[in-house]
Amino acid sequence: MNELKLSIENINPAVLWGPNNDHFEILKKQYPKLKLVARGSEVKILGDETEINVFKEKFDNVIAHVEKFESLNITDLERIMGAKAKSSSDAPTDTTAAKFDGGEVIVFGPNGVMVKARTANQRKMVDCIIKSDILFAIGPAGTGKTYTAVALAVRALKNKEIKRIILTRPAVEAGENLGFLPGDLKEKIDPYLRPLYDALDDMIPAEKLKVYLENRTIEIAPLAFMRGRTLDNCFVILDEAQNATDMQLKMFLTRMGPSAKFIVTGDVTQIDLPKKQQSGLFTALKILTDIKGIEIVYLSGEDVVRHKLVRKILEAYGDIQ
Repeated sequence: MNELKLSIENINPAVLWGPNNDHFEILKKQYPKLKLVARGSEVKILGDETEINVFKEKFDNVIAHVEKFESLNITDLERIMGAKAKSSSDAPTDTTAAKFDGGEVIVFGPNGVMVKARTANQRKMVDCIIKSDILFAIGPAGTGKTYTAVALAVRALKNKEIKRIILTRPAVEAGENLGFLPGDLKEKIDPYLRPLYDALDDMIPAEKLKVYLENRTIEIAPLAFMRGRTLDNCFVILDEAQNATDMQLKMFLTRMGPSAKFIVTGDVTQIDLPKKQQSGLFTALKILTDIKGIEIVYLSGEDVVRHKLVRKILEAYGDIQ
């Protein structure tokens, strides 16, 4: 049996281990093959060398997080430690799934559902939004850009990093006529916002989500409703940004308050604006590229996480614009 000792003398053990040693118990459950002993400013790990090395690499990231932020919650701990590397006998047979294991949980949904970054570029989204306040996630349908963005917003809300989540989309018709849809304005617009509701359903229990929507902790609204507002202390996602004009995208980005995070998602291959109207997303990607604090992540067919046929469909349509 191998043994490794790690020093934690430079951080507050109460922060590291959490109330009632909850964090320590989580670590033990995540790594049942290891024996963990914490005494004073030292942690002793006993077990297989490979297991110890995997644990050490992730535990070092936990220490770095505590040193930087002087805080640690359960969501952060689970996100940083993530799932353990599997042995070769446990490896998935699907070669696409085997290419990347996001590992770290972004957020836990109802019934213990774990929402993770499932591709390298989704993982890049997670990393970028930590260090920057505006993130553009650009890619085709099925790459998980919206889903990952919503998960990041829900995580920030659960961790009390922000007070509200605002999700918005341009209410642009994709071949259908909005005016002929039945119902009042909300009933006409809600179908355009349905993908955002679907993502939230996976991450927040139904009753709690209902309360959040009623008290406006979570707000889902068309892009036009953002005009004239200052969006602060919140996590804001603009989805389907390829259907925003130059002026709409400028209006949206300039709503940003001092304590806000913005994610803009879009698919430049699915523009539903009138033919004579240019997508504001093209302009934004061109002029904002070199601004510090703004990150751009490009997702591709390799990031598709829907049915395996979706990737083949995207490839088949690749030359048709």
